[in-house]
Amino acid sequence: MRKLSQLVIKTFLGPFLLTFILILFILLMQFVWKYLDDLMGKGLDLSIIMELLLFQSTNLVQLALPLAVLLSSIMTFGNLAENYELVALKSSGLSLFRIMRPLIVLIFLIAIGAFFFSNHVTPYANLKSRSLLYDIVHQKPLLEVKEGVFYNGLEGYSIRVGKKDVEDETMHDVLIYDHRDAEKGNSTVIRAQSGRMDKTLSGRYILFRLFDGDSYDEQGAAKRGDPSMPFVRSEFKEMVLRIDLSSFDFKESDEEQWTNNIPMQNLSQLSTTADSLTAQVERRKGAIHSYLQKNLFVTRDSLKKDIVLKTDVHSSIDSLSQKQKERLYRISYNMVNNSSAYLKTAEEDLNNRRIFINKHWNEWHRKFTLSFACIVLFFIGAPLGAIIKKGGLGLPVVFSIIFFLIFHISSITGEKMSNSGSLEPFEGMWLSTSILTPIAVFLTYKAANDSALFDRGTYEKLIKRMLSLPKRDNR
Repeated sequence: MRKLSQLVIKTFLGPFLLTFILILFILLMQFVWKYLDDLMGKGLDLSIIMELLLFQSTNLVQLALPLAVLLSSIMTFGNLAENYELVALKSSGLSLFRIMRPLIVLIFLIAIGAFFFSNHVTPYANLKSRSLLYDIVHQKPLLEVKEGVFYNGLEGYSIRVGKKDVEDETMHDVLIYDHRDAEKGNSTVIRAQSGRMDKTLSGRYILFRLFDGDSYDEQGAAKRGDPSMPFVRSEFKEMVLRIDLSSFDFKESDEEQWTNNIPMQNLSQLSTTADSLTAQVERRKGAIHSYLQKNLFVTRDSLKKDIVLKTDVHSSIDSLSQKQKERLYRISYNMVNNSSAYLKTAEEDLNNRRIFINKHWNEWHRKFTLSFACIVLFFIGAPLGAIIKKGGLGLPVVFSIIFFLIFHISSITGEKMSNSGSLEPFEGMWLSTSILTPIAVFLTYKAANDSALFDRGTYEKLIKRMLSLPKRDNR
């Protein structure tokens, strides 16, 4: 029996690791293509990019792991059934559950590991990934001068290049406006026939070497246009501009600004925050109730001193004069409008608070749904592989995509319905599991009883029987 367990586990681990790495790589490449423009042209070190991809890959585990479990379980039992190894094991008196038992234990261990990973590693990875991505997106791009276009990325300079020679990295017809002094504006203009750009060994400065050019400097830029102001023009064979690149240095922002975001919290933090927000909602409801008690009724004080009620407030107002009635109606109308506007604002505020609270509970339940999704999808994949009796990457991939789409779409739908208030967070986040669990039970039952669920001949015989029934009745 130990050899059987080892055989089944070895048969499963190969496809599982392969599919998990492949799916994770595909999802990671999707992320790279999404932020490709933000990553290019900023002179980022390879270590920074690899760090970002590492943290982002941990965030994609919640998508890659269930799909890898589903696909590898179908492939494992599909291969066993296709090679008649499953038939041989059953003929020796072993049930399907006994064959699946080593993998059931392994899947439960993976599910437990997925829970701890989701509760401890994922929040930290989300925090690092979000902070690092923010720093990269807001990082200034390095010098990328295009032909015929002014480049303003260097602080204090505007640079235009007429033509660039790619082979020897020489630039022709160079025009530079120096506006480092904001009060003088573009008082210094440099024009050169050619030039080159090089970085210093430390990478702190750019050396702009210009050849055969002129430099124009308006000394009295504050009174530009006055012919009495001095104007300096100088020619040069070679000029070197040293431009500081300290503003392009990559700086990491403070991670504390992201710690309160929902994906960056674990179970205890999410529940504590949700309870605190719920208490705030209750206090807000109390404030609304107090406002309504004070402002929805017209009292004697509301009618001002020049109106004297001869009867009680709750009695008839017929005793009031026409002028007093008009004043009363006007006050009542204004109070109703003010109360209506207040109630609309309060309703929107309460709805936003409820949505925010539901998002916390959604993330709280997500820590568990990943683990249960692995278990449920295994009990779909393993029986399905035993029934279809196909291994490899053909038919198993098709079934995996179908069931994973059901899982993913129902998960997103349930989460959105929970956010909108149509479902409770528990109902919305466990919607996908509740849909797939009956399917898992049904497929496991059929596979345990050797049902020919996908046998075309069975359905052809059933159709022939159904078609032959009317003929027998006619006889």
